[in-house]
Amino acid sequence: MHIEEHNWFSPNLNRDMALKIYGHWGKPFIVFPSSRGRYFDYKGMGMINAIDGFINEGKIKMFCIDSIDAESWHNFAVPPADRNARHEAYDRYVVEEVIPFIRDHCRSPNERVMANGCSMGAYHSVNFFLKHPDVFEGTIALSGLYRLDRTEFGLSAADIPAVYFNSPVNYLSGINDPWYLDHYRHSKIIVCVGQGAWEEEAIADTRSLDALFREKSIPAWIDFWGYNVNHDWPWWYKQMNYFLQRLYG
Repeated sequence: MHIEEHNWFSPNLNRDMALKIYGHWGKPFIVFPSSRGRYFDYKGMGMINAIDGFINEGKIKMFCIDSIDAESWHNFAVPPADRNARHEAYDRYVVEEVIPFIRDHCRSPNERVMANGCSMGAYHSVNFFLKHPDVFEGTIALSGLYRLDRTEFGLSAADIPAVYFNSPVNYLSGINDPWYLDHYRHSKIIVCVGQGAWEEEAIADTRSLDALFREKSIPAWIDFWGYNVNHDWPWWYKQMNYFLQRLYG
């Protein structure tokens, strides 16, 4: 398998950021790590090995990036508006720095990429896709939370106005702009969740997304797996292989 590591100083984040590439060809994916995770976790947790057939055959090319969750949504020492502002800097890093890097690396200047992640990475992949559907072709999001007034983030409904445009279940209901809706309707949207241990809030948020997509006539594959399917990597391996086979098999 072809592997590269790159890093540079991000002017948007005012810090060094790193990423790893797995694969030589194929549909480019940005992989967002799980909560407070790192760019090497997809490999370290076994996912790259689990989907290596698709990578080695040149069907997909994975760009695994770093997170700054500890400085944004998990920085409980600062107000919600400050956390939101730090995430917005991360948004600019991804769109203004990582996306051009990917397009240059793939020699495809206008290609839309796929977004992918598990748990917190699923939140990021859905949020980035919904905010930038001209940049992202779609998402494979596994076991995510899609509203920020959740215990994990230490935020309540009263805090939503300060973080509104990064809380997908909240802002998606208000999107009626035909530009966004047309892009959504011509994208590949896959949102999956198990119904086993540690998935309760993710199930609720996935149901909320499903209802909103249906209300707005946005085709999306919303998949609820069995009651034995837990919030854990072995199941995410199976889910990724299942969806990749149907998209690129």
